[in-house]
Amino acid sequence: MSDEDADAQAPELEPAEALEELLEEIAEGLGLDAEVRVEGAEGVLHGRLTGDDVGLFIGRRGQTIDAVQHLAQRIVFPEGPSEVRVVIDANGYRERRAEALRAEADDAADDAVSSGGPIELDPLPPFERRIVHEYLRERGDVETHSEGDEPERYLVVTPRAGG
Repeated sequence: MSDEDADAQAPELEPAEALEELLEEIAEGLGLDAEVRVEGAEGVLHGRLTGDDVGLFIGRRGQTIDAVQHLAQRIVFPEGPSEVRVVIDANGYRERRAEALRAEADDAADDAVSSGGPIELDPLPPFERRIVHEYLRERGDVETHSEGDEPERYLVVTPRAGG
């Protein structure tokens, strides 16, 4: 039996198992001593790495972890778009990044209100733009929208009319 025949007969992995296997292979390939945990909840499949040397996995400005998350979504759900989103984290990077995005959003909103004009943020991946949109929606004094084309799509914060 060829390797191809064996692959064709291999049972399909459940999404959580496929994600865990993928993350373990990546960690091993990068030579990381990291623990991998996968949990599913409310339409999100979380893959988390913990360890002392996961900086390489996160990458400069989160570029590597973002790329792994993008690929993992497609590998775990090869049939196409899924209602379940894959989120990859390492040593709490995503929450630290979300806190930094919220602080940047507050600064942009304050600038927009004080200047009376639009403030453009740097380009962000879709899931990070969503964090800012949702966070600023709670403020009553600004509105947000996205402009540009991926991967250079960015968020614009404008003061709300009459606000």
